[in-house]
Amino acid sequence: MTPRGDLLPEEKATIALFEHARASVVFISTSDLVRDIFSRNVEQIPRGTGSGFIWDDEGHVITNYHVIEGASAATIKLADGRDYQATLVGASPSHDIAVLRIAIDFKRPPPVPIGTSSDLRVGQRVYAIGNPFGLDWTLTAGIVSALDRSLAPEGSTRQIDHLIQTDAAINPGNSGGPLLDSAGRLIGINASILSPSGASAGIGFAIPVDTVMRVVPQLIRYGKYRRPTLGIEIDEGLNERLEEAFGQNGVYVLRVGRGSAAAKAGLRAPRQDLQGRLVPGDIVSAIDGKAVDSVARFLARLDDYHGGDTVTLDILRDGKVIRVPVTLETGD
Repeated sequence: MTPRGDLLPEEKATIALFEHARASVVFISTSDLVRDIFSRNVEQIPRGTGSGFIWDDEGHVITNYHVIEGASAATIKLADGRDYQATLVGASPSHDIAVLRIAIDFKRPPPVPIGTSSDLRVGQRVYAIGNPFGLDWTLTAGIVSALDRSLAPEGSTRQIDHLIQTDAAINPGNSGGPLLDSAGRLIGINASILSPSGASAGIGFAIPVDTVMRVVPQLIRYGKYRRPTLGIEIDEGLNERLEEAFGQNGVYVLRVGRGSAAAKAGLRAPRQDLQGRLVPGDIVSAIDGKAVDSVARFLARLDDYHGGDTVTLDILRDGKVIRVPVTLETGD
């Protein structure tokens, strides 16, 4: 038998990355409480599995919202075999992000080091750790295949922008696990795949860490995501009908809240003319020069900002495009 030679430097680096990050990745199993129709006894039955990772020293665990959606209980298993019942701290379905918490003792797993996603390059190496099909603590590797993809979470009309596309194998059960760069830093949360069979087809998506860094602190503090807002009323279905009726794409302002940022900036709501015909109000076509051709795109663009930021809106008013600065508010 030919003796095995020394591992290549790249192999050693990958092994070190996995061994260092493994303790920060968790296995999540969810369950439902079901009442037997004959005995009336309540039983806990398994619902599904997923992945997550340690966020901080306070026991917060990050995962996808769809991993825990509809479940009545969640159990988190650490890499050293310890099991903990988790409590839900907060969730943002429109971002597919949830924060759980476990009461961990003095042997705390280390949080995943935080990286950035704004400087990612197509072609750079990435690594996913998770629990595909219940096979715990699995490492897959690949590259960044594309950047700035946009998808709407299943069941949501709000899309997530700036998604990372990767060919690192992501399968059911990987959801909620970390996507790491070659330095072992968090650059995204593995969230979904595009596949006719439901298994990995080399097209996976991760929520970028820059989005995570905006959403998670609010979930921990408030239990929900407080989106930056203009103080206007908009509606996806009605917006589509108005676009068909008036032949102009954009986001139609349906109502301007009294005392809101939009009111202070002079935005206009619809009105009726002397003949009783509906005259559309302002139509927002861009935010800071970036087009918004739907309500979903409009909300996703706002997600790039914080309350207190000033943005410039391109608005179609009376057949002319004007630019209006608006200082955003923080929503409830």
